[in-house]
Amino acid sequence: MTQPKIAIMGAGAVGCYYGAELALAGLPVTLIGRPALAQAVTERGLILEKAGQQISVPLAASADPAAVAGAKIVIVAVKSGDSAEAARQIAPHLAPDATILSFQNGISNPEVLSAALNRPVIAAVVYVATDVAGPGHVRHHGRGELIFAPGLGAEEAAATMRGAGIKVEVSDQARVAQWVKFTINCAFNALSALTRQPYGIIAAQPGAYAMMADIIAEVRAVAEASGIALPGNLMQMAAGIASQMQAQYSSTAQDMMRGRKTEIDYLNGEVLRRAEALGLSAPVNRALWVMVKLAENAQV
Repeated sequence: MTQPKIAIMGAGAVGCYYGAELALAGLPVTLIGRPALAQAVTERGLILEKAGQQISVPLAASADPAAVAGAKIVIVAVKSGDSAEAARQIAPHLAPDATILSFQNGISNPEVLSAALNRPVIAAVVYVATDVAGPGHVRHHGRGELIFAPGLGAEEAAATMRGAGIKVEVSDQARVAQWVKFTINCAFNALSALTRQPYGIIAAQPGAYAMMADIIAEVRAVAEASGIALPGNLMQMAAGIASQMQAQYSSTAQDMMRGRKTEIDYLNGEVLRRAEALGLSAPVNRALWVMVKLAENAQV
Protein backbone atom coordinates (compact mmCIF):
# COMPACT_ATOMS: atom_id res chain seq x y z
CA MET A 1 0.00 0.00 0.00
CA THR A 2 1.30 3.44 -0.93
CA GLN A 3 2.32 5.47 2.09
CA PRO A 4 0.85 9.00 2.28
CA LYS A 5 3.28 11.84 1.69
CA ILE A 6 3.60 14.10 4.73
CA ALA A 7 4.77 17.71 4.59
CA ILE A 8 5.71 19.70 7.69
CA MET A 9 5.47 23.46 7.30
CA GLY A 10 7.67 24.94 10.02
CA ALA A 11 10.59 22.65 10.79
CA GLY A 12 11.47 23.82 14.28
CA ALA A 13 11.82 21.62 17.34
CA VAL A 14 8.31 20.16 17.16
CA GLY A 15 8.18 19.82 13.38
CA CYS A 16 11.61 18.19 13.19
CA TYR A 17 10.88 15.74 15.99
CA TYR A 18 7.67 14.40 14.47
CA GLY A 19 9.21 14.49 11.02
CA ALA A 20 12.03 12.29 12.26
CA GLU A 21 9.69 9.81 13.93
CA LEU A 22 7.51 9.51 10.83
CA ALA A 23 10.50 9.16 8.50
CA LEU A 24 12.04 6.48 10.72
CA ALA A 25 8.83 4.48 10.22
CA GLY A 26 9.36 4.63 6.45
CA LEU A 27 6.90 7.40 5.63
CA PRO A 28 7.82 9.93 2.93
CA VAL A 29 8.33 13.19 4.83
CA THR A 30 9.31 16.63 3.62
CA LEU A 31 10.41 19.30 6.08
CA ILE A 32 9.88 22.92 5.10
CA GLY A 33 11.92 25.48 7.01
CA ARG A 34 14.73 27.98 6.88
CA PRO A 35 17.41 27.60 4.16
CA ALA A 36 20.01 26.55 6.75
CA LEU A 37 17.73 23.72 7.90
CA ALA A 38 17.07 22.59 4.34
CA GLN A 39 20.76 22.60 3.48
CA ALA A 40 21.82 20.73 6.62
CA VAL A 41 19.17 18.01 6.27
CA THR A 42 19.85 17.57 2.56
CA GLU A 43 23.58 17.18 3.18
CA ARG A 44 23.61 14.78 6.16
CA GLY A 45 20.05 14.00 7.22
CA LEU A 46 18.14 15.23 10.24
CA ILE A 47 20.05 14.62 13.48
CA LEU A 48 17.78 13.26 16.21
CA GLU A 49 18.97 12.91 19.80
CA LYS A 50 16.71 10.66 21.82
CA ALA A 51 17.10 8.26 24.75
CA GLY A 52 20.85 8.75 24.88
CA GLN A 53 21.36 8.03 21.20
CA GLN A 54 22.09 10.26 18.22
CA ILE A 55 21.05 9.18 14.75
CA SER A 56 20.87 10.71 11.28
CA VAL A 57 17.42 10.41 9.71
CA PRO A 58 17.28 10.68 5.91
CA LEU A 59 14.33 12.69 4.67
CA ALA A 60 13.54 15.50 2.23
CA ALA A 61 13.88 19.14 3.22
CA SER A 62 13.15 22.41 1.44
CA ALA A 63 12.92 26.13 2.05
CA ASP A 64 10.12 26.42 -0.54
CA PRO A 65 6.49 26.27 0.69
CA ALA A 66 5.58 24.73 -2.68
CA ALA A 67 7.08 21.49 -1.31
CA VAL A 68 3.69 20.77 0.29
CA ALA A 69 2.45 19.82 -3.17
CA GLY A 70 1.12 16.28 -3.29
CA ALA A 71 1.09 15.81 0.48
CA LYS A 72 -1.84 13.88 1.90
CA ILE A 73 -1.09 15.15 5.41
CA VAL A 74 0.22 18.69 6.03
CA ILE A 75 1.41 19.51 9.53
CA VAL A 76 1.69 23.22 10.29
CA ALA A 77 4.21 23.85 13.07
CA VAL A 78 5.19 27.48 12.50
CA LYS A 79 5.16 30.03 15.31
CA SER A 80 1.72 31.44 16.07
CA GLY A 81 2.52 34.86 14.67
CA ASP A 82 3.41 33.29 11.33
CA SER A 83 0.21 31.27 10.85
CA ALA A 84 -1.57 33.57 8.42
CA GLU A 85 1.54 34.07 6.28
CA ALA A 86 2.32 30.34 6.25
CA ALA A 87 -1.24 29.63 5.12
CA ARG A 88 -0.90 32.17 2.32
CA GLN A 89 2.35 30.56 1.17
CA ILE A 90 1.11 26.98 1.07
CA ALA A 91 -2.47 27.63 -0.13
CA PRO A 92 -1.76 27.48 -3.91
CA HIS A 93 0.07 24.16 -3.55
CA LEU A 94 -2.21 22.14 -1.28
CA ALA A 95 -3.83 18.99 -2.63
CA PRO A 96 -7.64 19.25 -2.56
CA ASP A 97 -7.89 16.21 -0.27
CA ALA A 98 -5.00 17.12 2.05
CA THR A 99 -5.63 16.91 5.78
CA ILE A 100 -4.26 20.02 7.51
CA LEU A 101 -3.14 19.68 11.14
CA SER A 102 -2.10 22.52 13.45
CA PHE A 103 0.74 21.36 15.74
CA GLN A 104 1.06 24.79 17.35
CA ASN A 105 0.95 26.47 20.75
CA GLY A 106 -1.96 28.67 21.71
CA ILE A 107 -5.69 28.32 21.12
CA SER A 108 -6.34 30.42 17.99
CA ASN A 109 -4.12 28.92 15.30
CA PRO A 110 -6.55 26.37 13.79
CA GLU A 111 -9.12 29.13 13.29
CA VAL A 112 -6.51 31.51 11.81
CA LEU A 113 -5.27 28.85 9.40
CA SER A 114 -8.78 27.76 8.45
CA ALA A 115 -9.86 31.33 7.70
CA ALA A 116 -6.76 31.98 5.59
CA LEU A 117 -7.02 28.68 3.69
CA ASN A 118 -10.81 28.63 3.45
CA ARG A 119 -10.82 24.95 4.40
CA PRO A 120 -10.99 22.91 7.62
CA VAL A 121 -7.94 22.64 9.86
CA ILE A 122 -7.69 20.05 12.63
CA ALA A 123 -6.33 21.17 15.99
CA ALA A 124 -3.66 18.90 17.46
CA VAL A 125 -2.68 19.14 21.11
CA VAL A 126 1.03 18.32 21.27
CA TYR A 127 2.70 16.99 24.41
CA VAL A 128 6.43 16.82 23.77
CA ALA A 129 9.61 18.33 25.19
CA THR A 130 12.16 19.12 22.50
CA ASP A 131 14.68 21.75 21.54
CA VAL A 132 16.89 22.58 18.58
CA ALA A 133 20.64 22.16 18.96
CA GLY A 134 21.36 23.64 15.53
CA PRO A 135 20.07 23.59 11.95
CA GLY A 136 18.67 20.13 11.29
CA HIS A 137 19.52 18.89 14.80
CA VAL A 138 16.69 18.24 17.27
CA ARG A 139 16.86 16.91 20.83
CA HIS A 140 13.99 15.00 22.45
CA HIS A 141 13.61 15.31 26.23
CA GLY A 142 10.32 13.56 26.87
CA ARG A 143 6.79 12.57 25.93
CA GLY A 144 5.39 12.81 22.38
CA GLU A 145 1.69 11.96 22.51
CA LEU A 146 -0.96 13.84 20.52
CA ILE A 147 -4.68 14.58 20.75
CA PHE A 148 -6.54 15.45 17.53
CA ALA A 149 -9.87 17.22 17.32
CA PRO A 150 -12.44 15.32 15.26
CA GLY A 151 -12.78 16.27 11.62
CA LEU A 152 -12.53 15.03 8.06
CA GLY A 153 -9.26 13.12 7.76
CA ALA A 154 -8.47 13.14 11.50
CA GLU A 155 -8.92 9.39 12.01
CA GLU A 156 -6.88 8.55 8.92
CA ALA A 157 -4.05 10.89 9.95
CA ALA A 158 -4.11 9.45 13.47
CA ALA A 159 -3.90 5.91 12.11
CA THR A 160 -0.91 6.87 9.96
CA MET A 161 0.91 8.29 12.97
CA ARG A 162 0.03 5.37 15.20
CA GLY A 163 1.62 3.18 12.56
CA ALA A 164 4.82 5.15 13.16
CA GLY A 165 4.66 4.43 16.89
CA ILE A 166 3.25 7.83 17.87
CA LYS A 167 0.48 7.76 20.46
CA VAL A 168 -2.53 9.64 19.05
CA GLU A 169 -6.08 10.03 20.33
CA VAL A 170 -8.95 11.60 18.38
CA SER A 171 -11.24 13.16 20.96
CA ASP A 172 -14.21 15.48 21.14
CA GLN A 173 -12.51 16.84 24.27
CA ALA A 174 -9.56 18.14 22.25
CA ARG A 175 -10.72 21.75 22.64
CA VAL A 176 -10.65 21.44 26.43
CA ALA A 177 -7.26 19.70 26.23
CA GLN A 178 -6.02 22.57 24.07
CA TRP A 179 -7.10 25.10 26.71
CA VAL A 180 -5.54 23.02 29.48
CA LYS A 181 -2.19 22.98 27.71
CA PHE A 182 -2.56 26.69 26.95
CA THR A 183 -3.20 27.39 30.64
CA ILE A 184 -0.13 25.43 31.76
CA ASN A 185 1.95 27.22 29.12
CA CYS A 186 0.74 30.57 30.41
CA ALA A 187 1.80 29.51 33.91
CA PHE A 188 5.32 28.39 32.97
CA ASN A 189 6.47 29.93 29.70
CA ALA A 190 6.91 33.56 30.64
CA LEU A 191 8.47 32.73 34.02
CA SER A 192 10.98 30.42 32.34
CA ALA A 193 11.75 33.05 29.68
CA LEU A 194 12.19 35.97 32.05
CA THR A 195 14.33 34.05 34.54
CA ARG A 196 16.03 31.75 31.99
CA GLN A 197 15.38 28.88 34.36
CA PRO A 198 13.97 25.38 33.76
CA TYR A 199 10.70 24.16 35.25
CA GLY A 200 12.28 22.40 38.23
CA ILE A 201 14.06 25.55 39.44
CA ILE A 202 10.91 27.60 39.00
CA ALA A 203 8.81 25.13 40.98
CA ALA A 204 11.35 25.13 43.84
CA GLN A 205 11.22 28.91 44.23
CA PRO A 206 9.06 29.96 47.22
CA GLY A 207 6.06 31.90 45.97
CA ALA A 208 6.24 30.56 42.41
CA TYR A 209 3.30 28.21 42.79
CA ALA A 210 1.21 30.98 44.36
CA MET A 211 1.96 33.17 41.35
CA MET A 212 1.13 30.34 38.97
CA ALA A 213 -2.16 29.83 40.81
CA ASP A 214 -2.99 33.50 40.12
CA ILE A 215 -2.14 33.07 36.44
CA ILE A 216 -4.29 29.96 36.19
CA ALA A 217 -7.21 31.62 37.99
CA GLU A 218 -7.23 34.42 35.41
CA VAL A 219 -7.11 31.97 32.50
CA ARG A 220 -9.87 29.90 34.07
CA ALA A 221 -12.13 32.95 34.32
CA VAL A 222 -11.56 33.72 30.63
CA ALA A 223 -12.19 30.09 29.67
CA GLU A 224 -15.42 29.88 31.65
CA ALA A 225 -16.66 33.11 30.12
CA SER A 226 -15.88 31.57 26.72
CA GLY A 227 -17.87 28.41 27.46
CA ILE A 228 -14.86 26.20 28.27
CA ALA A 229 -15.03 24.23 31.53
CA LEU A 230 -11.48 23.54 32.67
CA PRO A 231 -10.70 20.75 35.17
CA GLY A 232 -10.23 21.67 38.80
CA ASN A 233 -6.78 20.11 39.19
CA LEU A 234 -4.75 22.44 36.97
CA MET A 235 -2.28 23.27 39.74
CA GLN A 236 -1.66 19.57 40.30
CA MET A 237 -1.07 19.22 36.55
CA ALA A 238 1.42 22.08 36.64
CA ALA A 239 3.24 20.46 39.54
CA GLY A 240 3.36 17.21 37.60
CA ILE A 241 4.91 18.93 34.59
CA ALA A 242 7.55 20.53 36.79
CA SER A 243 8.34 17.15 38.33
CA GLN A 244 8.47 15.24 35.04
CA MET A 245 10.41 17.88 33.09
CA GLN A 246 12.64 19.50 35.69
CA ALA A 247 15.40 20.40 33.21
CA GLN A 248 13.05 21.66 30.48
CA TYR A 249 13.08 25.32 29.41
CA SER A 250 9.87 26.66 27.91
CA SER A 251 9.66 27.30 24.18
CA THR A 252 9.38 31.00 25.04
CA ALA A 253 12.65 30.81 26.98
CA GLN A 254 14.32 28.95 24.12
CA ASP A 255 13.22 31.64 21.66
CA MET A 256 14.43 34.42 23.92
CA MET A 257 17.80 32.78 24.53
CA ARG A 258 18.27 32.58 20.76
CA GLY A 259 17.31 36.22 20.30
CA ARG A 260 14.12 35.34 18.44
CA LYS A 261 10.64 36.76 18.74
CA THR A 262 8.53 34.74 21.17
CA GLU A 263 4.91 33.61 21.05
CA ILE A 264 3.99 35.59 24.17
CA ASP A 265 1.31 37.52 22.25
CA TYR A 266 -0.48 34.18 21.78
CA LEU A 267 -0.04 32.99 25.37
CA ASN A 268 -0.36 35.52 28.22
CA GLY A 269 -1.10 38.22 25.64
CA GLU A 270 -4.00 36.14 24.33
CA VAL A 271 -5.39 35.86 27.84
CA LEU A 272 -5.18 39.63 28.21
CA ARG A 273 -6.92 40.32 24.87
CA ARG A 274 -9.71 37.88 25.58
CA ALA A 275 -10.12 39.13 29.16
CA GLU A 276 -10.46 42.73 28.00
CA ALA A 277 -12.99 41.74 25.33
CA LEU A 278 -15.03 39.94 28.00
CA GLY A 279 -14.80 42.76 30.54
CA LEU A 280 -12.54 40.73 32.84
CA SER A 281 -9.30 41.60 34.60
CA ALA A 282 -6.01 39.72 34.09
CA PRO A 283 -3.32 41.73 35.89
CA VAL A 284 -0.79 38.91 36.37
CA ASN A 285 -0.99 37.81 32.74
CA ARG A 286 -0.74 41.48 31.72
CA ALA A 287 2.42 41.92 33.80
CA LEU A 288 4.07 38.83 32.32
CA TRP A 289 3.14 39.84 28.77
CA VAL A 290 4.55 43.36 29.27
CA MET A 291 7.79 42.10 30.81
CA VAL A 292 8.43 39.55 28.07
CA LYS A 293 7.71 42.16 25.38
CA LEU A 294 10.18 44.55 27.04
CA ALA A 295 12.79 41.81 27.25
CA GLU A 296 12.23 41.00 23.57
CA ASN A 297 12.64 44.63 22.57
CA ALA A 298 15.90 44.84 24.54
CA GLN A 299 17.35 42.13 22.28
CA VAL A 300 16.72 44.04 19.05
